[in-house]
Amino acid sequence: MGTIRFIYWHADDMWLGYLQEYPDYMTQGESLEELKENLRDVYADLASGAVPYVRKAAELEIA
Repeated sequence: MGTIRFIYWHADDMWLGYLQEYPDYMTQGESLEELKENLRDVYADLASGAVPYVRKAAELEIA
């Protein structure tokens, strides 16, 4: 089992977040644990190829 970084925040009784590697795919939950579950589902869909034309974020080393 590995790990993946995610960004999250609390707003108006909901927890919102996205996977740092896939910033275009946000999800939400009524609790932080539900948000994490939903993020795992999003990751599974993205990694399996179920979502077409997935855009990713990456780092570029510059001089």
